[in-house]
Amino acid sequence: MSTQSNSGRRSFFTGMGALAAAGIAAKMANSPPDTTPPAEPEPPPGTGYRLTEHIQKYYRTTKI
Repeated sequence: MSTQSNSGRRSFFTGMGALAAAGIAAKMANSPPDTTPPAEPEPPPGTGYRLTEHIQKYYRTTKI
C-alpha cells in the first residue's frame, strides 16, 4: 500500500515540476530581448574623482 501512495506522490511532484518548467520556458520565449546598452568599462582604481550619474543626481537634489 505504501508503494502505491509514494508512486502517486512522485508522479504528482514530477508533473508539477514539468508544469513549472514549461511555464518558465514559455515566459522566457515571450520576453523581449535585452536591449540595454553595455555599461562603460570602469577606469582603473586610483584615477581620482569621477562625476558619475548618481553623483550628478545628488547635486541636482541639493540645488536651492
